[in-house]
Amino acid sequence: METKKQLHPRNKHNKGYVFEELIATYPKLKDYVFINAYGKETIDFSLPDAVKALNKSLLLTYYKVHFWDFPKTNLCPPIPGRADYIHYLADLLATSYKGKIPTGRNIKGLDIGVGANCIYPIIGNSEYGWQFVGTETDVPSLKSCAQIVEKNESLQKDVILRIQSNKRNIFKNSILENDRFDFVICNPPFHNSREEATKGTRRKLRNLGKAKEGKPVLNFSGQNNELWTEGGELAFVTNMIYESAHFKKQCLWFTSLVSKKENLKPFYNHLKKVNALEVKTIEMEQGNKISRFIAWTFLTEEQRENWAIILWE
Repeated sequence: METKKQLHPRNKHNKGYVFEELIATYPKLKDYVFINAYGKETIDFSLPDAVKALNKSLLLTYYKVHFWDFPKTNLCPPIPGRADYIHYLADLLATSYKGKIPTGRNIKGLDIGVGANCIYPIIGNSEYGWQFVGTETDVPSLKSCAQIVEKNESLQKDVILRIQSNKRNIFKNSILENDRFDFVICNPPFHNSREEATKGTRRKLRNLGKAKEGKPVLNFSGQNNELWTEGGELAFVTNMIYESAHFKKQCLWFTSLVSKKENLKPFYNHLKKVNALEVKTIEMEQGNKISRFIAWTFLTEEQRENWAIILWE
């Protein structure tokens, strides 16, 4: 199988899906696999149950997960894309660790909006042994995430979950007084409203050749707080930037996915206002899709190089 050069070199999915191997691990996936017009095995990516079965098989096969389930109403994330974020983040951390990717339980990340699926802690812990704190505003989602952690021994000691009771806050009450994080990771709600999210779903379906006049929009899944927020991605990440300035010495790198490229310019302007000392935009390619995350730090180059031995003031 030809290597997909677009994915990160360490991404376990850069050679495509080996369905024989995945079905051997998770036999239920077989119900959704078929041969397409090009003679290749695939699934119908417009069917949430098929996507969830594929993701479950990937996690069981490659990421030491024995249990992974959550309500159908919650977001079902694409595993290869989420893994790419983790791997590029590891490369970013290496710039502060003398060029070596830091691994093990001493490396701690804060996942803003961990969701019901716990995907970033699963991949980050499996690939690099990192610890995570995951925060969430939605109680049912957090309970689902807690069940995943509880039923996977590999996660029990390395994933802590916290409820964010105030939806206006991002870091307040999420970063505690004695916390120290190597990174923040975030997949923010992209849309302004339910209507905008619905249009996005219709667009996905058209791209998959599944949209028809008069046919109801199929459910790609996702709760309100996962898909949209007032002001959309622009407002959410702007909030992150201004709040992060209050925790500048407690985190090495703050990062967030950015769906809309046109939002980068205002983000850079806001980061200049809060005196971020270095800002990076890291692009990721997944198939025909180009995504990116923005990263910023308030620490000097010397402080970043000596991060492992920085003492509390």
